[in-house]
Amino acid sequence: MFMGEFEHSIDTKGRLIIPAKFREQLGETFVVTRGMDGCLFGYPMTQWEVMQQRLSTLPLNKRDARAFVRFFYSAATECSLDKQGRVNLPQPLIAHAELDKQCVIVGVSDRFEIWSQARWQSFAQKAEENFDDIAENLIDFDL
Repeated sequence: MFMGEFEHSIDTKGRLIIPAKFREQLGETFVVTRGMDGCLFGYPMTQWEVMQQRLSTLPLNKRDARAFVRFFYSAATECSLDKQGRVNLPQPLIAHAELDKQCVIVGVSDRFEIWSQARWQSFAQKAEENFDDIAENLIDFDL
């Protein structure tokens, strides 16, 4: 399980340190792709296979399903860590998440997310201000 919040910087070559706690769970290769809310999603291969199964059930006759699957898969990149525990992110993913120097890596249960520090701070502030309302809206999910 991925959890916690970690700050690291991305270098000019697109290399970002992945927290040691996350490295243990990733294995030799993992997948990074576009995420929602302007971040990147990272999946260990076992969880990526689960996502592929879920996405394969989306109806191809629905425009939104086709668009989502295209956008999600088109940027998906199989990654590995170098000896310093860094992942080398491709430029299209860096551009999507607007990663510039300071990044935040967040554990979110079965995946991790990579955020620009500015976007994460904005998201976290809004979520904190509305946390009670958000929780109330999820009452039907037995949380």
